[in-house]
Amino acid sequence: MSSSWVRHDPAKATVTLQIHAQPNARTTAAAGLHGDALKVRIAAPATDGRANSALLTWLASALDIPRNSLSLKSGVTARRKVIEIRPADGQLVMRILALIK
Repeated sequence: MSSSWVRHDPAKATVTLQIHAQPNARTTAAAGLHGDALKVRIAAPATDGRANSALLTWLASALDIPRNSLSLKSGVTARRKVIEIRPADGQLVMRILALIK
């Protein structure tokens, strides 16, 4: 199963997410789609990696997976980020898609 912002590769047991991060928000939460990415408002400043850390921590909590299953593949200093989740299965993809509802 894949969408423009979430891609599941069953052969590698990975899910790749396109994220549009908005730091310095009041709370951390998904805010729908922003083009071909999931927009996530992050209640942390974009300094010293705090927003990236808060994003990964929030995703792990929202998806009920261990934090070490997530890795930031690109976008360390950009709003557009690529996050890989490993291991991943179809159930995880369904939980990810539920973030936008």
